[in-house]
Amino acid sequence: MTPHPRIAEVTRRIAQRSAATRNAYLERMRAAAAEGPARAGLGCANLAHGFAACSPGDKLALGTTAKPDIAIVSAYNDMLSAHQPLADYPALLKEAVAQAGGVAQFAGGVPAMCDGITQGRAGMELSLFSRDVIAMATAVALSHDMFDGALMLGVCDKIVPGLLIGALSFGHLPVVFVPAGPMPSGLPNADKARVRQRHAEGKADRAELLQAESAAYHAPGTCTFYGTANSNQMLMEVMGLHLPGASFEQPGTQLRTALTAEAGRAVTSLTALGESYTPIGEVVDERAIVNAVVALLATGGSTNHTLHLVAVAQAAGIELTWDDFAALSEVVPLLARMYPNGTADVNRFHAAGGMAFLIGRLLDGGLLHADVATVAGAGLARYRLRPRLTGAGLTWGEEPEESTDTTVLRGTEDPFSADGGLRMVRGNLGRAVVKVSAVAPEHRVVEAPARVFDSQAQLQEAFAAGELDGDLVAVVRFQGPRANGMPELHKLTPPLGVLQDRGHRVALVTDGRMSGASGKVPAAIHVSPEAAAGGALARVRDGDLVRLDPAAGVLEVSGADLQARPAAEPAADSATGTGRELFAAFRAAVGPAERGAGVFGALQ
Repeated sequence: MTPHPRIAEVTRRIAQRSAATRNAYLERMRAAAAEGPARAGLGCANLAHGFAACSPGDKLALGTTAKPDIAIVSAYNDMLSAHQPLADYPALLKEAVAQAGGVAQFAGGVPAMCDGITQGRAGMELSLFSRDVIAMATAVALSHDMFDGALMLGVCDKIVPGLLIGALSFGHLPVVFVPAGPMPSGLPNADKARVRQRHAEGKADRAELLQAESAAYHAPGTCTFYGTANSNQMLMEVMGLHLPGASFEQPGTQLRTALTAEAGRAVTSLTALGESYTPIGEVVDERAIVNAVVALLATGGSTNHTLHLVAVAQAAGIELTWDDFAALSEVVPLLARMYPNGTADVNRFHAAGGMAFLIGRLLDGGLLHADVATVAGAGLARYRLRPRLTGAGLTWGEEPEESTDTTVLRGTEDPFSADGGLRMVRGNLGRAVVKVSAVAPEHRVVEAPARVFDSQAQLQEAFAAGELDGDLVAVVRFQGPRANGMPELHKLTPPLGVLQDRGHRVALVTDGRMSGASGKVPAAIHVSPEAAAGGALARVRDGDLVRLDPAAGVLEVSGADLQARPAAEPAADSATGTGRELFAAFRAAVGPAERGAGVFGALQ
């Protein structure tokens, strides 16, 4: 299928603006690959340290570079439900790699924090920066010049982007990402949201709220709503970094175990010592990045990826911009409805046809580049097929012909909406991202007086005191990466939802994040430049008339000369405790949200 003209145009535009940095990146990666197995150049003492704990046979193989050495890098911990299943993966993967003729070593662990636990807490100010810490930890794990390929074990929010950014610094190595899958469905997400909103109104006590939350998050595996964690899994599959069909198979099933083992065998064959050398730096190219954006839009995925995909692209020498997201959103239809864009969870999406159906329909519509490299071989067509277990073992062969639940998943001929539901807005308040796919059309345009807050706690206190009554645009500022690490502001969703349900015109404007919690209240998030970096949000006052119109791309204050006003100052720096003092250098060095909110700058 010939790519849609807009897909081809945006891809060409990205390639042209990235030509110098992408070529420089590829030259570095190809030079590293040309050296052959790096451990061949290690001194004897260096090499002896590298395989001291191996079996005699593996020592001989690694010492003569006769077998590929596969690094395992894992985000395992048993507090996070999504990562708890990874405990058994290293042994399984080592056995599979050995069967394929290689050796696998556990190279290192990376931190994995949970945004669900840290919501509204000081620890949330470490969350976004943990992505870059994970990238650096991945680099440390791969820095020993021992490895010919790598397996990345991680699932949630900042973890997968961090692993990917780190892996791209070793772009001459083949890398396969190995997921764990979602937990079984629990309390429906819509029911959970109703209890949260009742609690915000004082109509449900803590015991009822905890019971609801515990019924929703109840078992090993990823949370089942379609937030950043599950968006990560979808992206890894459509970028060709998972095995086909691996994203949403639940933990503990025979098929999940078979897919995990196959990942070990697959990466062994992809090394320079294997049958089909496929380095990750060649897999993640301009076409793969565009495919990722398209799939994010088609599924109504997490707005966090307007940061993460920009940062990932930079790590591969590619310059992706918010304007590219906006241009693609105009032509990519919304094919999936999962909470918070609907009531279904990812298990229903998977059962309805899942990634195989989604990728197949996007390919048929010319909305994905088919001619890409993947860890399953050349071309994305393999990802139209579902994995299954037969007497012969793991095979791929069944292509879902139709969605079994069109309330959750549809084809391009009958989409939920004609566009991807992601908007870029701009005006005298700066530039921002708006996710409208979960917002009812009648609520999308808001023009109302501003109520200005310097933290989400201030807004919650005003709501609890009954001070918020009437139409308003809540401006929550000094929440950007330079101010305090750009925390997610999920605690704002219930009170603003209550106000909207009371019939008020309500919107949120913030330089912070909302992630997969972006819901029924229109929210202009990631406002750039942020208030702490001279952005206009620092000059907004209570009562200013703010207009948010995602359809027209407008975010502005009417009738005020913002530049003539003095800028408000953030509260005295209290970024100590819970480890926040250790990240002062990150806050000083971080780039703007539009550039991925990273501390590395453009990696060249």
